[in-house]
Order: sequence, then structure tokens, then C-alpha cells
Amino acid sequence: MVKILELSKFSLNRFIVNNPSLPADYIRNAYYNGIGRHVCQLQRITFKFCKTSADSKGIRQFIETDLVDWSRANSGVVVYLKPRRHRSPVIVTEYLNGLRHWMGVRKFTPVELEWWLDFLRDRSGYELSQLMSPVNVMLPSVQGPWHPFLNRDTRLNVYQFPDAESGAYLYDKPTASQQLIQMSQQSNTSQ
Repeated sequence: MVKILELSKFSLNRFIVNNPSLPADYIRNAYYNGIGRHVCQLQRITFKFCKTSADSKGIRQFIETDLVDWSRANSGVVVYLKPRRHRSPVIVTEYLNGLRHWMGVRKFTPVELEWWLDFLRDRSGYELSQLMSPVNVMLPSVQGPWHPFLNRDTRLNVYQFPDAESGAYLYDKPTASQQLIQMSQQSNTSQ
């Protein structure tokens, strides 16, 4: 219950979509994402923390209790621990596309750290940005974007749905039931 209450403040903000402080950009794909399988884009994560500071208490608790389980669950991510004296705790993530993300985690609880680690693990590594367009192509089509009714007969515009004719599935081959009926009819006619 406590975990749910602590994570409720991290719900998605509806104002992030039209945030003027975010740069405008087109949607991008992580090109290193394998063929037929997902490749985690997070390559390396470094925890920098102070061994004595009260600001680093949450990250120290997370390291003592949950870090081993998290690193076992995410075996493709290299985890580094870097203690340093009298500095604020920081998480530095490095992604396959070469970008690095730096995040201050001063006075975070272990639950908040776990949430942010899952968020950082699932990111592509690109900076957050507003989308200029939901579709981006390098060579735009002269015909316009494809849609389901692109090369269909225009009579579909005046049909009253549901329609038995247009909703019927057209089989390429006869079904097993149709083949059995056909075989029985042939055997009856031959006798």
C-alpha cells in the first residue's frame, strides 16, 4: 500500500505533451533494437553516492536491499557503484546510442529509486521532446498515407453496416467441412 501511495505522485503529467520548455522534434527509433527481439537500450548505470551523508540514505538502502535483485533481473545492464565523499547522490545512465543521462537522486526513498530505475531502463536514451508530427518519413508519398479504404470500391461509402456481403470472409480454399460435404455428394452420385 505504501509503495502505491509513493508511486502515485509519479503518474504521467498531461501537460508534458505541450510543454514549451521541451524541444520540438520528430519521432525517432532506436536502430540498435535487434531483429525479432527487444534489446534493452540501457547499457550502463553508475550509482554515485556518499557513505555518510543523509541525502544518500535512500540510495544506500536501495544498494543494500534491492540492487542485487534488480541487477539479476536486468542482466544486460552493467552496474557500477562509485562512493564519493560529501557529494549529492547521482545516477548516470549510458545508452547504446551513445547518449548519457544524469539524474540527481537526493533524498529519494528506495521505492522511488526502483521506479526511476525501471523508467530509465525502458527509455530509448533519446532526450524527451514534443512530437512535431505523429508520422515522420524521409521520402513522403505522393499518394498520401495508406488507409484501409485506399484501393477499395467506392460503393462501400453507401453501405449500411453490418452488411452480410461485405462482412463475409472469402476463403481461398474450401474448408474441411465443405470438402467432406463435397466428398459425400460425389460418393452419393457415383452410387
